[in-house]
Amino acid sequence: MKIGLFFGSFNPIHVGHLIIANTMATGSDLDQVWFVVSPQNPLKKTKSLLHEFDRLDMVERAIADNSRLKATNIEFSMPKPSYTIDTLVRLSEKYPQHTFRLIMGEDNLAQFANWKNYEKILEYYGLDVYPRPKAPESPFRTHPNVRLVEAPLLDISATFIRDCIRANRSIRYMVPDVVEEMIERKKFYV
Repeated sequence: MKIGLFFGSFNPIHVGHLIIANTMATGSDLDQVWFVVSPQNPLKKTKSLLHEFDRLDMVERAIADNSRLKATNIEFSMPKPSYTIDTLVRLSEKYPQHTFRLIMGEDNLAQFANWKNYEKILEYYGLDVYPRPKAPESPFRTHPNVRLVEAPLLDISATFIRDCIRANRSIRYMVPDVVEEMIERKKFYV
């Protein structure tokens, strides 16, 4: 199978993530999209990061009804912070029958040269890039292993959702109902 890997903190997973993943799974040559829940992104602060198992649980609940989407905890047992290239290599070793591509927002493409072993990611895996609002230009747009995928232009963030929760404002329609219920029940982000 051809698997698209959608890396992220998913803190929390929201409808923007789900729309992009579903668009990639159904509107490209990918067979499935796997959400790679990252315990710690090397480029992000961990102050407001929920425990990785809680974030994985939210992702699994959010995608339970879609057989084209899957969650993986592959990075949970890897050294932290985890780097994308190391995860790609680990997945390729564990699932040699699959081919993997990296899914990323166009906003990340501008900083892609800062990623560990970005040349190897391009050469051996390739990128499926979805549009992001106000994304800066990147020379990688024209690379032969970068594929721009038509997808809705979404500007919703987990930071905005966490801010809403802390301000006691509704997050309805921004996250799946099952995720909203879990956040309320477990008092996440308050």
